[in-house]
Amino acid sequence: MIQATRIAPLNENSPKNGRYVLYWMQASQREEYNHALEYTIARANEMGKPIVVVFALTPNYPNANHRHYSFMIEGLKETQAALVNRGIQLVIIIGNPADILTKLSSDACLIVTDCGYTRIQRRWRVGVADKIERPLYQVESDIIVPVEQASAKEEYSAATIRPKINRLLSDYLIPVRRIPPKKDSLGLRFDSAKLDDITATLSELGVDMSVEPSAHYKGGLSWAKKRLDDFLEHKITEYSENKNDPSQEYLSNLSPYIHFGQISPLYIAIETLKRAKKHATAFWEELIIRRELAINFVYFNPEYDNYTGLPDWCLNTLERHAEDKRPYLYNQAELEQANTHDPYWNAAQTEMMITGKMHGYMRMYWGKKILEWSRTPQEAYKTAIYLNDKYELDGRDPNGYAGVAWCFGKHDRPWARRPIFGNIRYMNDAGLRRKFDIDEYVKKIERLKNKPL
Repeated sequence: MIQATRIAPLNENSPKNGRYVLYWMQASQREEYNHALEYTIARANEMGKPIVVVFALTPNYPNANHRHYSFMIEGLKETQAALVNRGIQLVIIIGNPADILTKLSSDACLIVTDCGYTRIQRRWRVGVADKIERPLYQVESDIIVPVEQASAKEEYSAATIRPKINRLLSDYLIPVRRIPPKKDSLGLRFDSAKLDDITATLSELGVDMSVEPSAHYKGGLSWAKKRLDDFLEHKITEYSENKNDPSQEYLSNLSPYIHFGQISPLYIAIETLKRAKKHATAFWEELIIRRELAINFVYFNPEYDNYTGLPDWCLNTLERHAEDKRPYLYNQAELEQANTHDPYWNAAQTEMMITGKMHGYMRMYWGKKILEWSRTPQEAYKTAIYLNDKYELDGRDPNGYAGVAWCFGKHDRPWARRPIFGNIRYMNDAGLRRKFDIDEYVKKIERLKNKPL
């Protein structure tokens, strides 16, 4: 049974007789542990109808490129095969979601979709809800505690949202029950895009091909589960101690898969509980508390990807120091090419460009130095968002936007005042050398240039 608190009607239309019940899959790109899919199956079974799943493959998603699309399509191929095994057809149509859903909804009894939190995801859902004549239900499946259940406002920090989430966790740490569809939809005919030739599909989309796909991360639930298994079997016992050390390999590296909805955070949490309960606390802090704090930020702050979305105290202290002399100045192109005086920063930028993911601790250092080396904090913020979204497989995501904002003071507290940063937390290379074998990290990135993970 899907909790009612995960389900929200997006319009006031009533179900009508039709050929099928339609699930508009967009954020939760998986067949397994998908509340929206199982809710669709339950509704279709009640009506005695087959289920059709549609994915709108948009050719111009903001800041997405070859790397992102190829990873996503690899995952969609797995999802399509898994749905066929349940007698459910996944129809992939290239175009604008509102146009696609308007056309398909005319033969549907009702439509279900999953939940997105960024500006474009929410705009799509509102646009479709307003345009179609059938009911549209949204089901949250990519967050453990639904965002509005956790809090009704933008939270100040992890400390303020943590108790709110923890009070509700036991209510939502419930496995998703698979419901067998009563009717098969594989015989229905639709004009669906073929995913077998990824290059041809991307060419048809007119995708920005300037960023190569990652050789270090392959898309799909099977690859996500391999990483999860490796993490739970070999890393989680020392995760708390070593997660911040970029010279070590103790991260789960699941964020690209979570971003594309290829694996469920709930599934990850339950597997961790089953297999490594006594070591779960530090990992859950990242998977649940920090991630859901980031979603809270994006959901309640319309300027989440802009400098103006920072708290007033951050803006005020940065503005007071906007004219401070910078020790180094780099433009966006120099930063993008990892062309700075700092070998540690260059290694972090290189890791992101090559693999599609940067070590979490180095992301903090990376963002702080962009602030320190840019002409203005506004320019720094814009550069950090641009680079993060262009190269990270988990870019264009609440975690990424909250991570950049954190480097500028969001979800943090005021610290001792200093040049350029004002009261914003400061980080430097001496701190990296003091805490880690940071030169080993630089060597590791050099090795990555020739050898995938």
